[in-house]
Amino acid sequence: MAKTSAEAAKYGELKKYIDEVKTAPGPLMPIMQKAQELFGYLPIEVQNFIAEELNIPMIDVYGVATFYSQFAIEPKGEHIVGVCMGTACYVRGAEGVLDKMKTVLGVDVGKTTKDGKFTLEATRCLGCCGLAPVMMIGDQVFGRLVPDDIPGIVKNFKAQ
Repeated sequence: MAKTSAEAAKYGELKKYIDEVKTAPGPLMPIMQKAQELFGYLPIEVQNFIAEELNIPMIDVYGVATFYSQFAIEPKGEHIVGVCMGTACYVRGAEGVLDKMKTVLGVDVGKTTKDGKFTLEATRCLGCCGLAPVMMIGDQVFGRLVPDDIPGIVKNFKAQ
């Protein structure tokens, strides 16, 4: 597939970074972080590029990309929705909140809406147990949620 000039520039910047750090100890993680910063996620083409540039098996790059939660192998939405499924949130009804969010957004956990606005994630403890059940959209915390709160919250973010 032909690269746009913007993609070519990103690959050029990534290659330059790889050349700068590839002889340092443990270069794979910083290179993958830089690639995700540039591309927004780590598509298979970028993983292949990294493997070729480092002369390592592709499975090594893919293994790191899928093991660490900081890496995304699919595009993320403009707004990351994290519904806490930690113990306090779960026992106070987080599953109903998550189910409602799936319905309202029309996606399953780990997926992004077709319009690219939202990515839905089920997270572990967000550290707001006293406000359970809790979710975050970006850096905004929403607490003491009930499923009926979800449509209004999503509507406000869609309007932004």
